[in-house]
Amino acid sequence: MYIKRILLLIALIGLLAGGWFAYYVYNAVFSPNTNFEVETKTVFIPSGTTFQELKKEIHPLLKDPYGFDKIAAKKGYANKVKAGRYIIKKGLNNNELVDLLRSKNTPIQLTFNNQERLENLAGRVAQQIEADSISLVKAFKDESFINENGFTIDNALSMYIPNKYEFFWNTSAEQFRSRMLKEYNRFWNDKRKAKAKKIGLTATEVTTVASIVQKETAKVDERPRVAGVYMNRYNNGWKLDADPTVIYALKKHRNDWDIVIKRVLFKDLELDSPYNTYKYNTLPPGPITMPDISSIDAVLNYEKHEYYFFVANVENFGYHKFAKSIEQHNRNKKQYINWINKQGVRR
Repeated sequence: MYIKRILLLIALIGLLAGGWFAYYVYNAVFSPNTNFEVETKTVFIPSGTTFQELKKEIHPLLKDPYGFDKIAAKKGYANKVKAGRYIIKKGLNNNELVDLLRSKNTPIQLTFNNQERLENLAGRVAQQIEADSISLVKAFKDESFINENGFTIDNALSMYIPNKYEFFWNTSAEQFRSRMLKEYNRFWNDKRKAKAKKIGLTATEVTTVASIVQKETAKVDERPRVAGVYMNRYNNGWKLDADPTVIYALKKHRNDWDIVIKRVLFKDLELDSPYNTYKYNTLPPGPITMPDISSIDAVLNYEKHEYYFFVANVENFGYHKFAKSIEQHNRNKKQYINWINKQGVRR
């Protein structure tokens, strides 16, 4: 009788222990374990992060960090931490959390436009993905990559088509560059290539003209007309005489990309630079900024007209007055100069 009681007690203890263990396992695996009130928390895990490093990031978001560690080890995640951007929802349990960190790297929407140089583009992109600006500049300026794909260091910026793209946050500099080359080739489809050939320009030359159009007018509806002026000059062997190219040449000559130049002076037109279209009647070696797609398409579909000149319209700010003759242009220009002098703009 005594032995039966002992066995019964042992069985009861076993049941209690088993029940407690089952309860503990259930809680560790399936009970909500987040410790924040907002709907989501975003966690960025850099490449090469160890589990010990990850815990410093994750533990403050959890009610039971130890339980998460145990499940992560049990599921093999502790030895295979994956880089990326992860959105943790309120109320996730440890099982769900580990599964999320193993397989649900959430992409970002990466955007860029109107960058003046590869360095500026690198800085903009580095704000959005893991790769830093130094590694991005190095990738962008890699001579082997540039030459293999038909670009030069001067026109390499034209490879990057401004738009919104989906990327994983942990994208490397080389991965970003390769993706942009694919996007460039997709953008320059047979239809656009045929249009470029029809107007006598290569794809990179179209981008170079488009960059000037981009700088000349912010009005999308005016860009085909401005493009038509420059194509009229180009097709007739004229110098483009584009102020934005002189400004770019001055910045490059001084190695001062932060300087603001609101007015081009006569002395500036003498600067000996291949970007100075007042001095040379060839296209600049490359784009002077990253043009919008609307500017590129404005060149490909430039307006056919007989205008050769234009100047800012002080009666309709943002737009320009166009002229067919130098006499008409000088009258329009005089009105603009009088206005700009009244504003006290010297430089």
